Order: sequence, then C-alpha cells, then structure tokens
Amino acid sequence: MQVFMVDLYKEFNYEKKDGQIAELTCWLHGDAPEIKPDRRRPAMLVLAGGGYVSVSDREREPIALKYFEQGFNVFDLKYSIAPNFYPTQLIEACMAMAYIRTHAEEFHVLGDKVAAIGFSAGGHLLGTLATLYGESEVKKVVGNVNVRPDACVFSYAVITSGYLSHAGSINVVSGGDETLKEKLSVEKLIDKNSPPAFIWCTANDNAVPCENSIELALAYRKAGAPFELHVFENGVHGLSVCSEESRSRYTPDYINEPVSKWLPLSFTWLKNKGFLIK
Repeated sequence: MQVFMVDLYKEFNYEKKDGQIAELTCWLHGDAPEIKPDRRRPAMLVLAGGGYVSVSDREREPIALKYFEQGFNVFDLKYSIAPNFYPTQLIEACMAMAYIRTHAEEFHVLGDKVAAIGFSAGGHLLGTLATLYGESEVKKVVGNVNVRPDACVFSYAVITSGYLSHAGSINVVSGGDETLKEKLSVEKLIDKNSPPAFIWCTANDNAVPCENSIELALAYRKAGAPFELHVFENGVHGLSVCSEESRSRYTPDYINEPVSKWLPLSFTWLKNKGFLIK
C-alpha cells in the first residue's frame, strides 16, 4: 500500500490565496505479483463534511479505509473552508478528479470508474461537482479533462437552498449572495445526464433534514436519471461509518449498527454499476 499527499494547487500551478488548501491524500493498493500484477481498480474520491467551516476527520480516513478494503484506490480531499466560498471548493474538487484521471494509468485506476462520496456539506460539494463541472472557472484550471464523477454516494447531504435547507452551509459557500444561493440548490441542477446516485440519510437527522435527500431523489426521478435512496429511521447527523472508528468523543450516538448497513448497500450498488477490479 502507498499513502501520500499531493498539494493540488502546486500540481496544477494554480495560484493559492491566503487560507486556501487542496490536499489530496492518496491511498493506493500495491502490486501483488503472486495474485495478478496488472489489475486495474475503481477509484473513490472522499469529500468530508463540516459545514464549509471545517473538514471533519471523522468522515475522512474511516471512510477511505472502508472503500480501500473493497478494492478501491481512494483519494481523500481536504478542501478550503470559510472565508473561501464558491467556486473555490468546486475548483478544488475538480482538480482532484482531474488528478485521478490524468494519473489513471500510473495508479492502475479504471478511468471510467471514478466515483465520489460526500457527507453533509461535502455532499453539497459533491452535488456541485456532479452538475457544475463544466463551469468556465473550472475549465480554466483543468482544461478539457473529464472531471464528472461516474457515480455519486450522497451521505446525509446538504442539497437544497430552499425549504428546510441547512442554512449555515449554504450561507457560507455562497458568501450570503442570494443569487448564488439559488444557483447552488443542487436538486435544481439534476438532469438526465447526472451521474448515478446512491443516497442515504436518517429520518430524524438533527442537523440536515432528511428532506434534502428526498428532494434529491425526487429530482433524479423526475429527470429519469438512475438513483437508489435509503432513509433509515433513527440516527443523529454525522454518523460516518457508524462505529467506534468514527465515534465522537462527545457522544456515543455515532455508534449505530442498524444504519451502518448503508456501507454494504453502497458497495453492492457500486459493484452492480461495474465498479469492480478488472
């Protein structure tokens, strides 16, 4: 196994302003000649949450390891937070996707099987990555590299800027601009070409109402784009992998065995979409 970190601003020779960060931690499987040395793997980009004011460690390494165990090469992005706002985080996520795809041969990654997973505000970032990847600000940095995810896993994601939005995340990423808030309401950006989506949340989420996930699923349904939705009955916000590995020191509520089923469900869904070692 190889684990290393890349500064994407340096990698893309893109000017970094004060407070900006785009550190991509790469988790790569090593060659195993006694098994099969020429195997190629799907990839997963991890976008943790934190309301755009932090990047939660609880939704980084624990998640990366779970998908690594399933044979993915995993890439975990630590992106910029407030007072930086749109399109900073979108550009950083697109740089991460471009880095993965341009190094696909070197990293033994299947270039057409690069998924992304986002949690809470990281789920909102995932939503913009999946829909606004063609923005001119993005093209100036990554050129014509395909940065659209091939599949998305939305985990208790911030989606809407409208009814029952998570106002904190939306206000931060938009800088409080009302026009930008409207533009960044992800459910309004979904169309028939949107990447397939696995969506999960809990019905009594105490921070990001489950309506965010339901609105996203309805948008997929109306657009005719493929999706799968799971709403678990009980669970606090920020569950991550729902185990001791991601439990906050402040509360035991992050250990939730029933909701932990989202992980194997997502593995199966991805495998059914062709995210397999080849």
